[in-house]
Amino acid sequence: MGCGTSVATETQVKQLETDEAVKSPSPALTMKAAVLIQRWYRRYMARLEVRRRYTWNIFQSIEYAGEQDQLQLSSFFTYMLDNFTHLNGNGPDLISQLLDPVIDPWLDRETCYKTIPIPESYTGPRILFPLSVSDTNALLSAFKEQQILHARYVLQLLYESKKLLKQMPNIVHLSTSYTKEITICGDLHGRLDDLLLIFYKNGLPSAETPYIFNGDFVDRGKKSVEVVILLFAYLLLYPDHMHLNRGNHEDHIMNLRYGFTKEVMQKYKTHGREILQLFQDVFSLLPIATVIDAKILIVHGGISDQTDLDLLGSIERHKVKSALRFPRRSLEQLDIGQSHRLGKRMRSTDISRPSSSRSYNGNHRTPTLRKRRCRLSRQDSGASTSSSSSSSSSCSSLCSPRTPSCISPQTYPSSPSTPCNVLQVPFLDSLSSVPLPSLPQQEREWKQIVDILWSDPKTQEGCSPNSFRGGGCYFGPDVTQRLLHKHGLQLLIRSHECKQEGYELCHSGRVITIFSASNYYEEGSNRGAYIKLGKELVPRFYQYQVSRTTRRLTLTQRVRAAEGSALRALKEKLFAHRSELMTGFLKYDPNETGCVSVGEWAKVLESVLRLDLPWRTLRPHLVHLAPDGSVEYQSCFEDVGPGAPLPQVAPTLAETLFRYRTDIEIIFNIIDKDHSGLISIEEFRHTWRLFSAHLGVAIDDRAIDELARSIDFNKDGSIDFTEFLEAFRVVHKLDSKDHQLSENADKEKCA
Repeated sequence: MGCGTSVATETQVKQLETDEAVKSPSPALTMKAAVLIQRWYRRYMARLEVRRRYTWNIFQSIEYAGEQDQLQLSSFFTYMLDNFTHLNGNGPDLISQLLDPVIDPWLDRETCYKTIPIPESYTGPRILFPLSVSDTNALLSAFKEQQILHARYVLQLLYESKKLLKQMPNIVHLSTSYTKEITICGDLHGRLDDLLLIFYKNGLPSAETPYIFNGDFVDRGKKSVEVVILLFAYLLLYPDHMHLNRGNHEDHIMNLRYGFTKEVMQKYKTHGREILQLFQDVFSLLPIATVIDAKILIVHGGISDQTDLDLLGSIERHKVKSALRFPRRSLEQLDIGQSHRLGKRMRSTDISRPSSSRSYNGNHRTPTLRKRRCRLSRQDSGASTSSSSSSSSSCSSLCSPRTPSCISPQTYPSSPSTPCNVLQVPFLDSLSSVPLPSLPQQEREWKQIVDILWSDPKTQEGCSPNSFRGGGCYFGPDVTQRLLHKHGLQLLIRSHECKQEGYELCHSGRVITIFSASNYYEEGSNRGAYIKLGKELVPRFYQYQVSRTTRRLTLTQRVRAAEGSALRALKEKLFAHRSELMTGFLKYDPNETGCVSVGEWAKVLESVLRLDLPWRTLRPHLVHLAPDGSVEYQSCFEDVGPGAPLPQVAPTLAETLFRYRTDIEIIFNIIDKDHSGLISIEEFRHTWRLFSAHLGVAIDDRAIDELARSIDFNKDGSIDFTEFLEAFRVVHKLDSKDHQLSENADKEKCA
């Protein structure tokens, strides 16, 4: 028994020694494990950050591409004004009212709302003027409950706001000596939840809690009407403590594309047109800038090297109904219709040039055009046309969001017949020559407002055309420093750009960007933020994020969700430009093997789409590789396809419909005045003939007539436009493939 006891004791001792060894690893082993874990974590976070950044780049590039499309669409509207007779002969059509708004005198009188009865069945909020705190509280409660304010109250609110705004200067000067702090908010874009969260965290507007909202109250979001009604209501309640700057989306032409016009007409079917007209007038009366304690300048977009605050203070701002429209004198001077015809003749003689040097491509918009970077060239034997900062004053005055002049400098080959001192501009598909305009006072004032509303800061010195957006300027640190020094300022606060953290500092801290719409691109894509300024004028930032689901998601899940949404949008872009992309691929694949090199694939995508994206990094998410490492370029179209295209539609026409679907929707919504969803076949034909002629798309009348007949399903002479659009919607065949491709991409990066 003694021996047995001895053996058991030895076993226990060995077990204890083993346990101690496990519990107490050597310091070297511990350090090695920590280094390995740290290295793995850093690589994991680095890969995640790469995904976040290219996702952000995709969203932003597509957003700015849409803005460029809107600039070109405004050119189309101008063209329609010159060619479209009144659609039904019952007075001026809505296009004329939107582009050259003549406010009905009836809207300037109290009768504009007093004659509108409020039925007893109305269950929404009822308010009395002058407004009181109980009225604004009633609006807050009603909007939280998804209720809509009656059209009579909306018209009265806008009428009273218009009277107040008429009395305000272009540049509002504030002082912190009368309050503890001033709160500055950036873009809201119809996000009612963000506005309510700001009020919850920071307090409702009052004498003790003054606010400055720095433009872009409407568009994109679904609650733009509610947001702008609340802002105007608080403006009327606290005119000395609620301040609103104009943004580039307080513009009736921008509202056509980005949703505000449609939202108003859907919510107010009976009086929507009158409400829209008053909104146009009220938006044009919003102040352009705010200055705090003569030290901090607040504008929506930015500045240029030509920004003159003294001139801005004297402008009749209400005359600029839209920054997307050149002053009328300039339009007449440019003679766009004649230039468009001249451009078509020039294009017919330019067909022999390679596509890389042309500003068009067959029957479609060119790679240069799809970049949507409007370009201008002054052809003068004695003048340079480089895009240096020294020439920004000449180019930025026309590099504004009004095509055909919103353009960055680029030299175009001149034809022998082109005279000197002319302006050559790409008018959609064509290169047009127009007389170089002078800068009358009205245009100088218009340019000042455009630069304030559309410009963005850049890290490089100087001032250059904002080719990415197509409007305004890029201004560098030196431009900021000069303007601040000239006017004795120390800080510029602006909005206009979505930032992942809701704010960003640049130009050595002299420029702050503030953006208040969280989840702007996708749920979890970005935070919102606002600034609080006290008497010491030191900005303090407050971040937030409206969230119903993202709190339950991990960081990886949030990145994956945003990435998937961005890649779907990018694939739709690829599908919409399939013929141009295939033409580009076949140049590198004359034997039609279906494969090109990765470099050639990326080069074609950049030349056609012009989205300035890291295509090599995105390649694993978009296409498959062949065994030899080349790209199977047709695989980038396999995950998307048409919704339910009509068999009678020719392929070239179908692709045009896919590509310009948003533009066509805007046009038809304008034509469909009663918003019934139906338009006549004759209106359809007339519009399409103008649209195809304007774009330079070769679609003959027979194809248009066949399309019209094919979508008149019940043969009653009307077209159901909703069904028409649904037939030309890009559908993602297998959304689950995105997840699989993402995982494969991660594996490739780890390998």
